[in-house]
Amino acid sequence: MNSQTQTAVELIARSADQLGECPLWDEREGRLYWVDSRAPAIKRVTIDSGALEVIPLPETVGSIAFRAQGGMLAATRSGIHFFDPATGAFDLAACPEPQLPDNRFNDGRCDRQGRFWAGTMSDVRRDPVGTLYRLDANLACTPLRNAIIIPNSLAWSPDGRTMYFADTNRHTIWAWDYDPATGAATRERVFADTGAGRPDGSCVDADGCLWNAEYGAARIVRYTPGGKVDRTIGLPVDNPTCCCFGGPGLDELYITSARQRLSAEDLARQPLAGSVFALRPGVRGLPEARFAG
Repeated sequence: MNSQTQTAVELIARSADQLGECPLWDEREGRLYWVDSRAPAIKRVTIDSGALEVIPLPETVGSIAFRAQGGMLAATRSGIHFFDPATGAFDLAACPEPQLPDNRFNDGRCDRQGRFWAGTMSDVRRDPVGTLYRLDANLACTPLRNAIIIPNSLAWSPDGRTMYFADTNRHTIWAWDYDPATGAATRERVFADTGAGRPDGSCVDADGCLWNAEYGAARIVRYTPGGKVDRTIGLPVDNPTCCCFGGPGLDELYITSARQRLSAEDLARQPLAGSVFALRPGVRGLPEARFAG
């Protein structure tokens, strides 16, 4: 059943992110992390106090992941890097596209076994020159799919046996059968045709439903495991970019947003564009997986 849900939306961090992306809840610290791709920077907020920290990065960043041993991965313009927020150390882990200087990494997430998946895209033109990669714990970097325009929506079902992915400009979310033991993704099929909607970042709840931020549509959409729209939740900004579950009970949905390319009239209508929001959807999420390498 598709229902428009009236759900209270709370401002978590007032910001002016040009391209807020990749929210991640750190249960070890009790803080929410995300990136402003264009700053470029990693940001983090302590939910209880509202204290906001900004950690600059040396180049455009598309996504981040926590490491099991501490520190982070940062998928950026030049490759995938190990990053230590405490020291600022920024060390290259993988550079799969040295021959494509106009490309950069965009959305990325870890599977439930600690492999990091991320996709590249052209940062100059909307040409289908991107590739989806899997980074294993031993730093082997394997391509899965190419001809991508804007990679987004990486997520896994609770049992880890279904993988999701979207190409925003193709208005499509795909699903694969996923082998948790090997990281192999097979039997690609269309999970959801979003029509006019532009699917951006996603996460999965404990019931196996996919929550997707629809860029340009001012809403979050929940899909059943069968790919049917279950409900939509309106937002106070046009361009939500990604979502994740967090909070002590993993029952809050955090949502990043963007203000890039908005006109003065747009910004007057939505002054909170580029901020981070939260809502309580009545379901719980799953702990964020960490990179095993």
